[in-house]
Amino acid sequence: MNINIKKLTSPTPEIAASFSKWENDPMLIPLTRPNSSEEDLLGRKPVSVNDLLERLKHSYIYLIYMQGELVGEIGYQVDPPYVYKKVKGTAWIGITIGEESGRGRGIGYHALQYLEKQIKLCGLKRIELGVFEFNTRAIKLYQKSGYKEIARIADFTYWQGKMWHDLRMEKYL
Repeated sequence: MNINIKKLTSPTPEIAASFSKWENDPMLIPLTRPNSSEEDLLGRKPVSVNDLLERLKHSYIYLIYMQGELVGEIGYQVDPPYVYKKVKGTAWIGITIGEESGRGRGIGYHALQYLEKQIKLCGLKRIELGVFEFNTRAIKLYQKSGYKEIARIADFTYWQGKMWHDLRMEKYL
């Protein structure tokens, strides 16, 4: 399997369309953003090139290609206000395997390793993330990669008729 990861520097309408598709996919919405009610699980407005340019002002975004097809994105922010532990120099990470063809193939693991290397090259020594307690596949990936749970935030996101915890995990590089 040929996996390439490229830093996003110049968003195109095609890339924005992929982000729009993923951010409005009913299978991904519960996994990728907190929701306070059933209504929040509905799609959002399309993502534009300008939206991605705005994100690049405070985030490092990398595109994941499998066999030349854009299948997902990974990224990080430095010291965002929502980290649980306020440790200066913390990278907050996120991974989305947006295309079903890319899921369950080890791409998330490969992408996480790549992202950790990029973060380390930037001189950062700590990574924190949030993962919803029902996302057991992601939790296993993070545990396998050396992440440790540091907190649980109760009633953080709505899915399948109830509120769920957000697990906060960290790793020191």
